[in-house]
Order: sequence, then structure tokens, then C-alpha cells
Amino acid sequence: MEILSAKDAKYGFGKLIDIARVEPVAVAKHGRPVVVVLSVEEFERLKAIEAGTEKS
Repeated sequence: MEILSAKDAKYGFGKLIDIARVEPVAVAKHGRPVVVVLSVEEFERLKAIEAGTEKS
């Protein structure tokens, strides 16, 4: 998982989106990861696992 600073995520939002479409990206503030950005497909896959409806 790639980690971007909040500043880099803010000023390079397009890059953040491009990376997140391939793999989750942690965004760090003051050197500490605080959020993870991920693709809609990955989010839906995780929600399906949580709901017990994951497709094989």
C-alpha cells in the first residue's frame, strides 16, 4: 500500500485517484496514516464480504 502525505494527496489529487484505482492508498497527516482511499470496486468487494455475499 502506497502512503501519501495529506499535502501530496491534496495537491496531487489526480495521482491519488489513479493509484487508488489500482491499490488502496493511505493518506498520512503529521507522519501518521489517518485514512485509506480505495477504488469503488474494492469497497464493494469488502462490503460484500462483510454482508456474507461475496461472489467466488
